[in-house]
Amino acid sequence: MSTLLEVKDLHTSFFTDAGEVKAVNGVSFFLDRGKVLGIVGESGSGKSVTAYSIMQILAGTGKIVSGSIKLDGQELVGAGESVMRTVRGNKVSIIFQDPMTSLNPTYTIGKQLMEAILLHTDRNRKEAYDRAVEMLRLVNVNDPEKRMKQYPFEHSGGMRQRVMIAMALACEPDILIADEPTTALDVTIQAQILELMKSLQEELGMAIIMITHDLGVVAQMCDEVIVMYAGSICEQGTADEIFYNPCHEYTKGLMRSIPTVHTAGKKLRPISGTPIDLLNMPAGCPFAPRCDNAMKICLTQRCESMVINADHRSGCWMNVKEGIANGTIAVDNGQEGGEQP
Repeated sequence: MSTLLEVKDLHTSFFTDAGEVKAVNGVSFFLDRGKVLGIVGESGSGKSVTAYSIMQILAGTGKIVSGSIKLDGQELVGAGESVMRTVRGNKVSIIFQDPMTSLNPTYTIGKQLMEAILLHTDRNRKEAYDRAVEMLRLVNVNDPEKRMKQYPFEHSGGMRQRVMIAMALACEPDILIADEPTTALDVTIQAQILELMKSLQEELGMAIIMITHDLGVVAQMCDEVIVMYAGSICEQGTADEIFYNPCHEYTKGLMRSIPTVHTAGKKLRPISGTPIDLLNMPAGCPFAPRCDNAMKICLTQRCESMVINADHRSGCWMNVKEGIANGTIAVDNGQEGGEQP
């Protein structure tokens, strides 16, 4: 299976009066055609900024400092706005978190759908109208001709999200980025939207990047998973590996905070503390101040991502400690720097 998107050592910062906020720090991953990649983590972990960096729709103070983003072999970093206009919508589309603020309340649904189609394709207005109706029907919007004349406030939250999906897919992109698409929806509508996205992905053969803090969504949708914390990837692997063999202490903490049938009647164990200040990044592991098993080395040195198996990588000193204990990692006089974990 060919690689569609390759992100390598991506660094994105926001330059404010208070200093440089390092929102994304050395993120690397790849996405194959037809696959679903989940990016999970707490608010402020860099999930959305990573996606916005791919599409280069950062706020005015945001900038890609270094790194590479290749879409189907084409380098996007430094490519310029004219190139990115051909990429957005045509090759990569995004569904934003809140459809009510993403849709213009002063224009009809039809006008907004047609505008996207006319901008990114060579269709005329009649063809754009037909395509818009076709897309609304594809995402199971009832009576699409009538909906075309209505305004966003005349639709429910779930219906508005379907409109956003239709708009994102209207130009048949290779990659769909879904930035927490079900956050504002109730559980029933959330299940319908996820089922719709999965069926469309299988029907159209596109790749999806699913950004969420909901591990239940990840389990239902994703083939591969990236766990982010403080702008960095702390663990990545297949969905099965991440759920059944978590190797980073942060990932384990996320798993412990999920209610399951086995935790009925028991107290959940939340992750203590608060996320770190991205203006003052620590020298060691950014999760160390909140980690129950943090060691001395965690406070001073970051652990490089290490191979757990062919489908799994993790950057946690606990893996090194366990490897030394079971003999799979040999040491002479400690880790680099002369300090054993």
